[in-house]
Amino acid sequence: MRTGAAQCAALIREFRPDAVFVTGGYVAAPVAWAAWRAGLPLLIYLPDLEPGLEIRATSRLATKVAVSFPEVAAYFPGKAEITGYPVRAELWGADRAAACAALGLDARLPVLLVFGGSRGARSINRALQGALPALLPRCEVIHITGELDWPEVSAATRTSDLDEDWKAHYHVYPYLHTEMTQALAAANLVVARAGASVLGEFPALGLPAILSPYPYAGQHQYINAAYLADRGAAVIVEDAALSADLGSTILGLLDDPDRLAAMRAASRKLAQPDAADRIARLLYAMAGSPLPDTRSTERA
Repeated sequence: MRTGAAQCAALIREFRPDAVFVTGGYVAAPVAWAAWRAGLPLLIYLPDLEPGLEIRATSRLATKVAVSFPEVAAYFPGKAEITGYPVRAELWGADRAAACAALGLDARLPVLLVFGGSRGARSINRALQGALPALLPRCEVIHITGELDWPEVSAATRTSDLDEDWKAHYHVYPYLHTEMTQALAAANLVVARAGASVLGEFPALGLPAILSPYPYAGQHQYINAAYLADRGAAVIVEDAALSADLGSTILGLLDDPDRLAAMRAASRKLAQPDAADRIARLLYAMAGSPLPDTRSTERA
């Protein structure tokens, strides 16, 4: 901490910022301390529904704390500003037909997107593999395995006895970079963990979700999943139940278009398209300079 704070103080002296912006995590602590020592306005952004220990500690040094949801404001009395969750600009207004064409998908079929983050999620990957014989006749599947499980999944796919015609519906990748936006835009239903990004990205596209919180990530992912589920935008399948329940849960939703439509509408209600603009305007105001009057940074 002491070494990091000294390095941050040196960078602040060199760069001479008008304000400092951090998003939490242990690496933010020395930055926040150095900004406070330098007398600079400090803005912290909290994406999650519950602050971790680092955010709780560094918020004492902050001028303002930007939060995504009204429910979080009570943690930071007198400092909280409700901004919403900012997401990539290209998610707003993304076109499903164009996304399906770019990824080689049959847009006439439902598209299921399954992923577990850059490193993957082994329990999700294995549960999906077991469900593929029932799923592939019904939908296109985009499966992002993560780099760690890619060798196992790709080998299992090559040696599987899946019908060759149905295999054409299975699109498996170790990771997607710029194409991830297209995968999200193409999807009618998504299976994922419940990191903070699901609170912003899924509502931006009105994506119904099956969420399986990672059981070793503290309570953050459970809280995130419950927030969407309680509002009708998601259903939760516990990690331990994935192998038994994932396939039937997916099929149950695909067989119930009215419920999927209701989940889609509930998800869209949670979208906050001006979140990035609000954060930028708050930061500019703290620095003593109004943000130029341009279109929202998320819609540009």
